Amino acid sequence: MDQSKIDAYSQELYDALHAQKTVAPITDRESDITIEDAYAIQLGFIQRRLDNDGDTVIGKKIGATSKIVQGMLDVKQPDFGHLLSGMAYNDGAEVSISNTLIQTKMEGEIAFVLKKELMGPGVTAADALAATDFVMPCF
Repeated sequence: MDQSKIDAYSQELYDALHAQKTVAPITDRESDITIEDAYAIQLGFIQRRLDNDGDTVIGKKIGATSKIVQGMLDVKQPDFGHLLSGMAYNDGAEVSISNTLIQTKMEGEIAFVLKKELMGPGVTAADALAATDFVMPCF
């Protein structure tokens, strides 16, 4: 996929977020989209939030970690993304569903809050454990 399409889809997703509207799945419009294309679109979307909304990256996330969820989504591997400050809510916070969420869905996950950065390749389970400050539920 060329950069102009990546930019257009990133902008479309950003505009949809602010308009609280859904968009037709990009995979329905781009039958030959690759995972690299999808991540490039995601990064463009995230960059717009950083540049325009005052968000900051506060963490990373991995989704579709279970085989059951992967089967439901028809994917073969987990996916990853960024957690932004605008996505975080303090314990006890009230979240307005009508002003925040378009299609309410939730997948429970386990968050590993790190006390130091992990850099790869070659990161082992022991390295990850040593870098972990604490573990908590997240959705």
